[in-house]
Amino acid sequence: MKRTTTAAVLVAALAALSACSSDDSTDAAPATEAASPSVDHSAVGEKAGIPPAPTGAARDNVLAVLFDVNPALVADEEDAIDNARNQCAAINGEAERLEWSAQQRFSSDAHQVTEDEAKHINIGLAEFCKTA
Repeated sequence: MKRTTTAAVLVAALAALSACSSDDSTDAAPATEAASPSVDHSAVGEKAGIPPAPTGAARDNVLAVLFDVNPALVADEEDAIDNARNQCAAINGEAERLEWSAQQRFSSDAHQVTEDEAKHINIGLAEFCKTA
């Protein structure tokens, strides 16, 4: 009984609130989109030490470097490129645990990156990371 009463009161309150309006006109002003500040993502990435996404030969070189370390690293080429670009933030930012960072970033369910592989990833990406 209490639930029914509570539900009835809520329905009545909602109906009353939706009926309250000081404007009887049905013409609503068109909604305008608020201007949002434009963000230059490439500039943000550069400040973070992340190079632009490589294309053409540069992309092939990054993938070849990772393939040479372990073919499993390029099983998904888009992920490999994203991981490489993000690893550049650690390399260019002179992170203290570069190998650990590479292990975390490049490991997957199919392959766990070893410390030795992580060192080779960082060495191989050093030239690419200079483009940031």
